Amino acid sequence: MKTFRIGVNAQGLRQALIIVCSVLVGATASVGAAQAESQGAHTGAGKVVDTARQNAYVLVAGRRLPYLYAISLHAALDPMNDGTANAIVARSKVALDQFDGRPLGDPANLVASEDGHSVYVVNHHGAIDNAEFLQHGGRGAIAVLDVERALDPANDNTTNALLRHMDSGGFGSLGVVLLADTIVLNNAESYLTEDGGNRITFVDRRTGSLRHTVELALGSPDHDCPDYPVPYVAPHGPPRDLAVLSPNASFGCFPNPNGLALGRTRDGGAYLFSANGGTGDVSVINLARALEGDPLAEVARIPVQVGPWGITATPDGHHVIVANGGSQRERRSGNTLSILDVDRASRGASDAEIARVLVGTDDPGVQTHPLMPSVTPDGRWVVVPNVRTDNVSIVDLQLALSGETNAEVARIPLMRADGQAARPKGSAITPDGRYALISGGPRSEPLSEEPGHLYIIDLRARRVEVVQWM
Repeated sequence: MKTFRIGVNAQGLRQALIIVCSVLVGATASVGAAQAESQGAHTGAGKVVDTARQNAYVLVAGRRLPYLYAISLHAALDPMNDGTANAIVARSKVALDQFDGRPLGDPANLVASEDGHSVYVVNHHGAIDNAEFLQHGGRGAIAVLDVERALDPANDNTTNALLRHMDSGGFGSLGVVLLADTIVLNNAESYLTEDGGNRITFVDRRTGSLRHTVELALGSPDHDCPDYPVPYVAPHGPPRDLAVLSPNASFGCFPNPNGLALGRTRDGGAYLFSANGGTGDVSVINLARALEGDPLAEVARIPVQVGPWGITATPDGHHVIVANGGSQRERRSGNTLSILDVDRASRGASDAEIARVLVGTDDPGVQTHPLMPSVTPDGRWVVVPNVRTDNVSIVDLQLALSGETNAEVARIPLMRADGQAARPKGSAITPDGRYALISGGPRSEPLSEEPGHLYIIDLRARRVEVVQWM
Protein backbone atom coordinates (compact mmCIF):
# COMPACT_ATOMS: atom_id res chain seq x y z
CA MET A 1 0.00 0.00 0.00
CA LYS A 2 1.31 3.42 -0.92
CA THR A 3 0.27 6.59 0.87
CA PHE A 4 0.08 9.98 -0.80
CA ARG A 5 -0.50 13.07 1.35
CA ILE A 6 -2.10 15.52 -0.98
CA GLY A 7 -2.04 19.27 -0.88
CA VAL A 8 -1.82 21.88 -3.62
CA ASN A 9 -0.06 21.04 -6.88
CA ALA A 10 1.61 23.78 -8.89
CA GLN A 11 0.50 22.45 -12.26
CA GLY A 12 -2.60 23.51 -14.16
CA LEU A 13 -4.41 22.13 -17.19
CA ARG A 14 -7.01 22.98 -19.78
CA GLN A 15 -8.50 19.63 -20.81
CA ALA A 16 -8.96 16.61 -18.58
CA LEU A 17 -10.67 13.32 -17.98
CA ILE A 18 -13.06 14.19 -15.15
CA ILE A 19 -14.21 11.53 -12.70
CA VAL A 20 -16.71 12.51 -10.03
CA CYS A 21 -16.73 10.71 -6.71
CA SER A 22 -18.81 11.54 -3.65
CA VAL A 23 -16.62 11.43 -0.58
CA LEU A 24 -18.25 11.56 2.83
CA VAL A 25 -15.47 13.03 4.94
CA GLY A 26 -16.35 12.43 8.56
CA ALA A 27 -20.01 11.91 7.74
CA THR A 28 -22.38 9.26 8.98
CA ALA A 29 -25.07 9.70 6.34
CA SER A 30 -24.96 8.26 2.85
CA VAL A 31 -25.46 9.59 -0.61
CA GLY A 32 -26.68 8.14 -3.83
CA ALA A 33 -24.53 7.50 -6.85
CA ALA A 34 -24.50 10.32 -9.36
CA GLN A 35 -26.21 9.42 -12.62
CA ALA A 36 -26.62 11.23 -15.92
CA GLU A 37 -29.15 10.87 -18.72
CA SER A 38 -27.75 8.62 -21.43
CA GLN A 39 -28.28 10.87 -24.45
CA GLY A 40 -24.83 12.36 -24.89
CA ALA A 41 -24.14 12.19 -21.17
CA HIS A 42 -22.05 10.14 -18.78
CA THR A 43 -23.34 7.73 -16.20
CA GLY A 44 -22.10 7.39 -12.67
CA ALA A 45 -18.33 7.60 -12.71
CA GLY A 46 -17.37 10.47 -14.97
CA LYS A 47 -17.19 12.32 -18.25
CA VAL A 48 -14.37 11.83 -20.75
CA VAL A 49 -12.94 15.07 -22.10
CA ASP A 50 -9.40 13.86 -22.81
CA THR A 51 -8.52 10.19 -22.43
CA ALA A 52 -4.83 10.71 -21.65
CA ARG A 53 -4.33 9.41 -18.11
CA GLN A 54 -1.82 12.14 -17.27
CA ASN A 55 -4.72 14.56 -17.72
CA ALA A 56 -7.11 12.53 -15.58
CA TYR A 57 -8.56 14.30 -12.57
CA VAL A 58 -10.92 13.20 -9.84
CA LEU A 59 -13.42 15.67 -8.41
CA VAL A 60 -14.36 14.73 -4.87
CA ALA A 61 -16.51 16.37 -2.23
CA GLY A 62 -17.33 15.38 1.31
CA ARG A 63 -19.81 16.43 3.93
CA ARG A 64 -18.39 18.31 6.93
CA LEU A 65 -15.68 19.81 4.69
CA PRO A 66 -17.18 22.45 2.40
CA TYR A 67 -14.85 22.02 -0.56
CA LEU A 68 -14.68 20.44 -3.99
CA TYR A 69 -11.27 18.77 -4.29
CA ALA A 70 -9.56 18.37 -7.65
CA ILE A 71 -7.11 15.46 -7.48
CA SER A 72 -4.63 14.50 -10.19
CA LEU A 73 -4.98 10.77 -10.77
CA HIS A 74 -1.59 10.68 -12.50
CA ALA A 75 0.12 12.34 -9.54
CA ALA A 76 -1.67 10.12 -7.05
CA LEU A 77 -0.45 6.99 -8.84
CA ASP A 78 3.16 8.19 -9.08
CA PRO A 79 5.33 6.33 -6.52
CA MET A 80 7.52 9.42 -6.22
CA ASN A 81 4.63 11.15 -4.48
CA ASP A 82 4.51 8.64 -1.65
CA GLY A 83 4.12 10.64 1.57
CA THR A 84 3.94 13.99 -0.21
CA ALA A 85 1.25 16.63 -0.71
CA ASN A 86 1.33 16.68 -4.50
CA ALA A 87 -1.91 15.10 -5.73
CA ILE A 88 -4.44 17.82 -4.92
CA VAL A 89 -4.53 20.42 -7.65
CA ALA A 90 -6.92 22.81 -5.90
CA ARG A 91 -9.79 23.09 -3.43
CA SER A 92 -12.84 25.09 -4.43
CA LYS A 93 -15.39 26.41 -1.97
CA VAL A 94 -18.95 25.21 -2.61
CA ALA A 95 -20.67 28.25 -1.09
CA LEU A 96 -19.88 31.85 -0.23
CA ASP A 97 -18.17 32.37 3.12
CA GLN A 98 -19.97 33.41 6.27
CA PHE A 99 -19.55 37.06 7.22
CA ASP A 100 -16.75 36.14 9.64
CA GLY A 101 -14.87 34.31 6.89
CA ARG A 102 -15.74 30.75 7.86
CA PRO A 103 -16.46 28.52 4.83
CA LEU A 104 -20.01 27.22 4.41
CA GLY A 105 -21.48 24.20 2.66
CA ASP A 106 -22.45 20.58 3.14
CA PRO A 107 -21.51 18.74 -0.08
CA ALA A 108 -23.04 15.27 -0.22
CA ASN A 109 -23.11 14.42 -3.93
CA LEU A 110 -22.01 15.71 -7.31
CA VAL A 111 -22.38 15.12 -11.03
CA ALA A 112 -20.53 16.55 -14.03
CA SER A 113 -22.20 18.11 -17.04
CA GLU A 114 -22.23 16.29 -20.38
CA ASP A 115 -19.40 18.40 -21.79
CA GLY A 116 -17.36 18.22 -18.58
CA HIS A 117 -17.24 22.01 -18.25
CA SER A 118 -19.42 22.25 -15.13
CA VAL A 119 -20.01 20.23 -12.00
CA TYR A 120 -23.19 20.30 -9.92
CA VAL A 121 -22.51 19.85 -6.19
CA VAL A 122 -25.45 18.94 -3.95
CA ASN A 123 -25.19 20.73 -0.60
CA HIS A 124 -27.18 18.39 1.63
CA HIS A 125 -28.28 21.13 4.05
CA GLY A 126 -27.37 24.14 1.94
CA ALA A 127 -24.81 26.80 2.84
CA ILE A 128 -24.39 25.89 6.51
CA ASP A 129 -21.60 25.84 9.06
CA ASN A 130 -21.46 22.23 10.27
CA ALA A 131 -20.08 23.35 13.62
CA GLU A 132 -23.28 25.35 14.20
CA PHE A 133 -25.98 23.37 12.38
CA LEU A 134 -26.13 20.30 14.60
CA GLN A 135 -29.18 18.53 13.19
CA HIS A 136 -30.83 17.36 10.01
CA GLY A 137 -33.52 18.99 7.89
CA GLY A 138 -31.67 21.90 6.34
CA ARG A 139 -32.78 23.30 2.99
CA GLY A 140 -30.85 21.65 0.17
CA ALA A 141 -29.01 23.60 -2.50
CA ILE A 142 -27.06 23.01 -5.69
CA ALA A 143 -23.72 24.72 -6.27
CA VAL A 144 -22.63 25.02 -9.90
CA LEU A 145 -18.87 25.21 -10.40
CA ASP A 146 -16.72 25.78 -13.46
CA VAL A 147 -14.41 22.78 -13.88
CA GLU A 148 -11.55 24.62 -15.60
CA ARG A 149 -11.44 27.15 -12.77
CA ALA A 150 -11.66 24.35 -10.20
CA LEU A 151 -8.57 22.76 -11.75
CA ASP A 152 -6.53 25.98 -11.60
CA PRO A 153 -4.14 26.06 -8.61
CA ALA A 154 -4.44 29.86 -8.55
CA ASN A 155 -8.04 29.40 -7.40
CA ASP A 156 -7.19 27.18 -4.43
CA ASN A 157 -9.31 27.85 -1.33
CA THR A 158 -11.46 30.44 -3.10
CA THR A 159 -14.94 30.77 -4.58
CA ASN A 160 -13.53 31.66 -8.01
CA ALA A 161 -14.92 28.46 -9.55
CA LEU A 162 -18.39 28.95 -8.03
CA LEU A 163 -20.82 30.13 -10.71
CA ARG A 164 -24.18 30.11 -8.95
CA HIS A 165 -26.48 28.55 -6.35
CA MET A 166 -29.85 26.93 -6.94
CA ASP A 167 -32.46 25.84 -4.41
CA SER A 168 -33.13 22.09 -4.41
CA GLY A 169 -36.83 22.43 -3.69
CA GLY A 170 -36.61 20.30 -0.55
CA PHE A 171 -34.74 19.40 2.64
CA GLY A 172 -31.74 17.13 3.08
CA SER A 173 -31.00 16.71 -0.63
CA LEU A 174 -28.94 13.65 -1.57
CA GLY A 175 -29.44 11.59 -4.72
CA VAL A 176 -29.03 13.30 -8.09
CA VAL A 177 -29.71 12.46 -11.73
CA LEU A 178 -28.79 14.85 -14.52
CA LEU A 179 -31.15 15.10 -17.51
CA ALA A 180 -30.71 17.21 -20.64
CA ASP A 181 -32.29 20.34 -19.14
CA THR A 182 -33.19 19.23 -15.63
CA ILE A 183 -31.53 18.27 -12.35
CA VAL A 184 -33.50 15.59 -10.49
CA LEU A 185 -32.98 15.43 -6.72
CA ASN A 186 -34.01 13.17 -3.88
CA ASN A 187 -34.89 15.12 -0.73
CA ALA A 188 -34.44 12.76 2.20
CA GLU A 189 -35.72 14.88 5.09
CA SER A 190 -38.27 17.42 6.27
CA TYR A 191 -37.84 20.78 7.96
CA LEU A 192 -35.33 20.34 10.83
CA THR A 193 -35.96 16.59 11.08
CA GLU A 194 -34.26 13.53 9.60
CA ASP A 195 -37.67 11.93 9.04
CA GLY A 196 -40.49 13.22 6.84
CA GLY A 197 -38.94 13.15 3.37
CA ASN A 198 -41.03 12.01 0.40
CA ARG A 199 -40.23 14.37 -2.48
CA ILE A 200 -38.28 14.11 -5.69
CA THR A 201 -37.78 17.54 -7.23
CA PHE A 202 -37.03 18.59 -10.81
CA VAL A 203 -34.97 21.79 -11.10
CA ASP A 204 -34.40 23.64 -14.37
CA ARG A 205 -30.67 23.64 -15.13
CA ARG A 206 -30.78 27.04 -16.85
CA THR A 207 -33.07 29.09 -14.62
CA GLY A 208 -32.83 27.22 -11.31
CA SER A 209 -36.62 27.19 -11.01
CA LEU A 210 -38.59 24.26 -9.61
CA ARG A 211 -40.33 22.61 -12.57
CA HIS A 212 -41.97 19.52 -11.07
CA THR A 213 -42.30 17.54 -7.86
CA VAL A 214 -43.04 13.83 -7.47
CA GLU A 215 -44.47 12.83 -4.09
CA LEU A 216 -43.75 9.30 -2.91
CA ALA A 217 -46.41 7.31 -1.11
CA LEU A 218 -46.13 6.80 2.64
CA GLY A 219 -45.17 3.40 4.02
CA SER A 220 -47.26 0.96 6.03
CA PRO A 221 -45.34 0.30 9.27
CA ASP A 222 -46.70 -1.44 12.34
CA HIS A 223 -47.63 1.88 13.97
CA ASP A 224 -49.78 4.90 13.18
CA CYS A 225 -48.48 7.48 10.71
CA PRO A 226 -49.00 11.26 10.74
CA ASP A 227 -51.98 12.70 8.92
CA TYR A 228 -50.19 13.88 5.80
CA PRO A 229 -51.82 13.99 2.34
CA VAL A 230 -50.12 12.50 -0.71
CA PRO A 231 -50.33 14.37 -2.98
CA TYR A 232 -50.09 17.44 -0.81
CA VAL A 233 -53.26 19.54 -0.63
CA ALA A 234 -53.27 23.05 0.82
CA PRO A 235 -53.91 24.25 3.41
CA HIS A 236 -51.93 21.66 5.35
CA GLY A 237 -48.81 22.01 7.47
CA PRO A 238 -45.61 19.98 7.24
CA PRO A 239 -45.34 16.57 8.94
CA ARG A 240 -45.56 17.00 12.72
CA ASP A 241 -44.10 15.26 15.78
CA LEU A 242 -41.40 13.45 13.84
CA ALA A 243 -38.16 12.06 15.23
CA VAL A 244 -35.28 14.48 14.78
CA LEU A 245 -32.63 11.76 14.42
CA SER A 246 -32.43 8.09 13.50
CA PRO A 247 -32.50 5.35 14.56
CA ASN A 248 -35.95 5.68 16.06
CA ALA A 249 -38.84 3.22 16.12
CA SER A 250 -41.18 5.91 14.78
CA PHE A 251 -39.51 5.82 11.35
CA GLY A 252 -41.20 3.84 8.60
CA CYS A 253 -43.99 6.17 7.50
CA PHE A 254 -41.96 8.43 5.20
CA PRO A 255 -39.69 6.95 2.52
CA ASN A 256 -36.86 9.44 3.14
CA PRO A 257 -35.36 8.91 -0.34
CA ASN A 258 -31.57 8.67 -0.49
CA GLY A 259 -29.82 7.54 -3.67
CA LEU A 260 -31.33 8.03 -7.13
CA ALA A 261 -30.65 6.19 -10.40
CA LEU A 262 -31.99 6.13 -13.94
CA GLY A 263 -32.95 2.77 -15.45
CA ARG A 264 -34.26 1.85 -18.89
CA THR A 265 -36.60 -0.89 -20.05
CA ARG A 266 -35.66 -2.91 -23.10
CA ASP A 267 -38.30 -1.08 -25.14
CA GLY A 268 -36.74 2.31 -24.30
CA GLY A 269 -38.85 3.43 -21.35
CA ALA A 270 -37.09 5.52 -18.69
CA TYR A 271 -37.68 5.06 -14.95
CA LEU A 272 -36.18 6.68 -11.88
CA PHE A 273 -35.27 4.40 -8.98
CA SER A 274 -35.19 5.87 -5.48
CA ALA A 275 -33.47 4.13 -2.56
CA ASN A 276 -35.81 4.74 0.37
CA GLY A 277 -34.01 4.54 3.70
CA GLY A 278 -37.13 5.23 5.75
CA THR A 279 -39.36 2.49 4.36
CA GLY A 280 -36.68 -0.02 3.39
CA ASP A 281 -37.65 -0.27 -0.26
CA VAL A 282 -37.09 1.17 -3.74
CA SER A 283 -39.55 3.44 -5.54
CA VAL A 284 -40.02 3.14 -9.30
CA ILE A 285 -41.03 6.41 -11.00
CA ASN A 286 -42.23 6.75 -14.59
CA LEU A 287 -39.96 9.51 -15.88
CA ALA A 288 -42.21 10.57 -18.77
CA ARG A 289 -45.15 11.08 -16.41
CA ALA A 290 -42.95 12.95 -13.93
CA LEU A 291 -41.74 15.34 -16.63
CA GLU A 292 -45.36 15.98 -17.62
CA GLY A 293 -46.00 17.22 -14.08
CA ASP A 294 -47.73 14.17 -12.57
CA PRO A 295 -46.99 14.27 -8.81
CA LEU A 296 -48.05 10.61 -8.53
CA ALA A 297 -45.67 9.21 -11.15
CA GLU A 298 -44.50 6.50 -8.72
CA VAL A 299 -45.67 3.22 -10.29
CA ALA A 300 -44.18 0.55 -8.01
CA ARG A 301 -42.43 -0.10 -4.71
CA ILE A 302 -39.85 -2.92 -4.47
CA PRO A 303 -38.94 -4.24 -0.97
CA VAL A 304 -35.26 -4.96 -0.24
CA GLN A 305 -33.27 -6.29 2.73
CA VAL A 306 -33.03 -3.13 4.83
CA GLY A 307 -32.92 0.65 4.39
CA PRO A 308 -31.15 1.20 1.05
CA TRP A 309 -28.73 4.08 0.53
CA GLY A 310 -26.56 4.01 -2.58
CA ILE A 311 -28.03 2.98 -5.93
CA THR A 312 -26.76 2.87 -9.50
CA ALA A 313 -27.67 1.43 -12.89
CA THR A 314 -25.73 -0.74 -15.31
CA PRO A 315 -24.43 1.03 -18.45
CA ASP A 316 -27.34 -0.29 -20.54
CA GLY A 317 -29.79 0.77 -17.82
CA HIS A 318 -31.48 -2.64 -17.71
CA HIS A 319 -30.46 -3.45 -14.14
CA VAL A 320 -30.32 -1.35 -11.00
CA ILE A 321 -27.97 -2.20 -8.12
CA VAL A 322 -29.06 -1.23 -4.63
CA ALA A 323 -26.81 -1.14 -1.55
CA ASN A 324 -28.80 -2.23 1.50
CA GLY A 325 -27.09 0.02 4.01
CA GLY A 326 -28.98 0.33 7.27
CA SER A 327 -32.30 0.73 9.04
CA GLN A 328 -33.55 4.09 10.27
CA ARG A 329 -35.85 2.37 12.78
CA GLU A 330 -33.18 0.46 14.69
CA ARG A 331 -29.42 0.29 14.95
CA ARG A 332 -29.03 -2.42 12.31
CA SER A 333 -27.05 -2.49 9.08
CA GLY A 334 -27.51 -4.60 6.00
CA ASN A 335 -24.97 -6.77 4.19
CA THR A 336 -26.30 -7.29 0.67
CA LEU A 337 -26.67 -5.81 -2.77
CA SER A 338 -30.08 -6.13 -4.42
CA ILE A 339 -30.12 -6.37 -8.21
CA LEU A 340 -33.39 -5.25 -9.80
CA ASP A 341 -34.60 -5.98 -13.32
CA VAL A 342 -35.92 -2.69 -14.72
CA ASP A 343 -38.55 -4.29 -16.97
CA ARG A 344 -40.03 -6.27 -14.10
CA ALA A 345 -39.78 -3.35 -11.68
CA SER A 346 -41.60 -1.04 -14.10
CA ARG A 347 -44.55 -3.47 -14.00
CA GLY A 348 -44.42 -3.79 -10.22
CA ALA A 349 -43.64 -7.50 -10.50
CA SER A 350 -43.06 -9.33 -7.23
CA ASP A 351 -39.91 -10.91 -8.70
CA ALA A 352 -38.29 -7.60 -9.72
CA GLU A 353 -35.39 -8.31 -7.32
CA ILE A 354 -33.67 -10.98 -9.38
CA ALA A 355 -30.55 -11.37 -7.20
CA ARG A 356 -29.38 -10.59 -3.69
CA VAL A 357 -25.63 -10.81 -3.09
CA LEU A 358 -23.91 -11.06 0.30
CA VAL A 359 -21.01 -8.58 0.40
CA GLY A 360 -18.16 -7.79 2.77
CA THR A 361 -18.44 -11.02 4.73
CA ASP A 362 -19.03 -14.77 4.46
CA ASP A 363 -21.27 -14.72 7.53
CA PRO A 364 -24.89 -13.68 6.87
CA GLY A 365 -25.09 -12.55 10.50
CA VAL A 366 -22.37 -9.90 10.13
CA GLN A 367 -23.51 -6.35 9.40
CA THR A 368 -21.27 -4.81 6.73
CA HIS A 369 -23.23 -1.65 5.73
CA PRO A 370 -22.58 -1.44 1.97
CA LEU A 371 -23.03 2.15 0.89
CA MET A 372 -22.36 3.45 -2.64
CA PRO A 373 -22.00 0.92 -5.49
CA SER A 374 -20.46 1.62 -8.88
CA VAL A 375 -20.45 -0.45 -12.08
CA THR A 376 -17.53 -0.74 -14.48
CA PRO A 377 -18.17 0.72 -17.95
CA ASP A 378 -18.30 -2.74 -19.52
CA GLY A 379 -21.01 -3.79 -17.05
CA ARG A 380 -18.95 -6.72 -15.77
CA TRP A 381 -18.11 -5.74 -12.21
CA VAL A 382 -19.92 -4.04 -9.35
CA VAL A 383 -17.70 -2.34 -6.77
CA VAL A 384 -19.13 -1.42 -3.37
CA PRO A 385 -17.47 -0.15 -0.16
CA ASN A 386 -18.58 -1.72 3.12
CA VAL A 387 -18.42 0.80 5.96
CA ARG A 388 -18.53 -1.47 9.01
CA THR A 389 -16.13 -4.17 7.78
CA ASP A 390 -13.60 -1.75 6.25
CA ASN A 391 -13.39 -3.52 2.92
CA VAL A 392 -14.47 -3.25 -0.70
CA SER A 393 -16.42 -5.98 -2.50
CA ILE A 394 -16.06 -6.77 -6.18
CA VAL A 395 -19.10 -8.59 -7.54
CA ASP A 396 -19.28 -10.42 -10.86
CA LEU A 397 -22.58 -9.15 -12.25
CA GLN A 398 -23.09 -12.03 -14.67
CA LEU A 399 -22.54 -14.56 -11.89
CA ALA A 400 -25.08 -12.73 -9.77
CA LEU A 401 -27.62 -12.65 -12.59
CA SER A 402 -27.12 -16.38 -13.20
CA GLY A 403 -28.19 -17.13 -9.64
CA GLU A 404 -24.72 -17.87 -8.29
CA THR A 405 -24.73 -17.31 -4.52
CA ASN A 406 -20.98 -16.56 -4.41
CA ALA A 407 -20.97 -13.68 -6.87
CA GLU A 408 -18.60 -11.65 -4.67
CA VAL A 409 -15.34 -12.65 -6.36
CA ALA A 410 -12.94 -10.42 -4.43
CA ARG A 411 -12.87 -8.62 -1.11
CA ILE A 412 -10.21 -5.99 -0.59
CA PRO A 413 -9.42 -4.84 2.96
CA LEU A 414 -8.71 -1.16 3.54
CA MET A 415 -6.82 0.53 6.35
CA ARG A 416 -5.62 4.03 6.99
CA ALA A 417 -1.88 4.64 7.17
CA ASP A 418 -2.21 5.27 10.92
CA GLY A 419 -3.89 1.91 11.44
CA GLN A 420 -7.33 3.37 12.10
CA ALA A 421 -10.53 2.15 10.46
CA ALA A 422 -10.92 3.21 6.84
CA ARG A 423 -14.73 3.50 6.94
CA PRO A 424 -15.08 3.40 3.13
CA LYS A 425 -18.21 5.08 1.80
CA GLY A 426 -18.20 6.55 -1.72
CA SER A 427 -17.10 4.98 -4.99
CA ALA A 428 -16.48 5.71 -8.66
CA ILE A 429 -14.81 3.89 -11.56
CA THR A 430 -12.47 5.43 -14.10
CA PRO A 431 -14.02 5.35 -17.59
CA ASP A 432 -11.36 2.90 -18.79
CA GLY A 433 -12.45 0.49 -16.04
CA ARG A 434 -8.92 0.24 -14.65
CA TYR A 435 -9.30 1.90 -11.25
CA ALA A 436 -11.92 1.97 -8.54
CA LEU A 437 -11.92 5.15 -6.45
CA ILE A 438 -13.11 4.64 -2.88
CA SER A 439 -13.64 7.41 -0.35
CA GLY A 440 -13.26 7.04 3.38
CA GLY A 441 -13.42 9.29 6.39
CA PRO A 442 -13.63 9.16 10.17
CA ARG A 443 -16.94 9.04 11.97
CA SER A 444 -17.21 12.39 13.68
CA GLU A 445 -19.90 14.93 14.40
CA PRO A 446 -20.53 17.69 13.67
CA LEU A 447 -17.44 17.90 11.46
CA SER A 448 -14.14 16.16 10.96
CA GLU A 449 -10.75 17.64 11.68
CA GLU A 450 -9.07 14.37 10.68
CA PRO A 451 -7.88 13.74 7.13
CA GLY A 452 -10.10 11.92 4.70
CA HIS A 453 -8.75 9.35 2.28
CA LEU A 454 -9.22 8.38 -1.33
CA TYR A 455 -8.29 4.74 -1.92
CA ILE A 456 -7.33 3.90 -5.49
CA ILE A 457 -7.77 0.22 -6.32
CA ASP A 458 -6.15 -1.22 -9.42
CA LEU A 459 -8.89 -3.62 -10.52
CA ARG A 460 -6.43 -5.68 -12.56
CA ALA A 461 -3.78 -6.13 -9.89
CA ARG A 462 -6.20 -5.71 -6.93
CA ARG A 463 -3.64 -3.33 -5.42
CA VAL A 464 -4.57 -0.38 -3.20
CA GLU A 465 -3.00 3.05 -3.14
CA VAL A 466 -4.08 5.80 -0.75
CA VAL A 467 -4.55 9.53 -1.11
CA GLN A 468 -4.89 11.54 2.10
CA TRP A 469 -6.07 15.09 2.54
CA MET A 470 -7.18 17.61 5.15
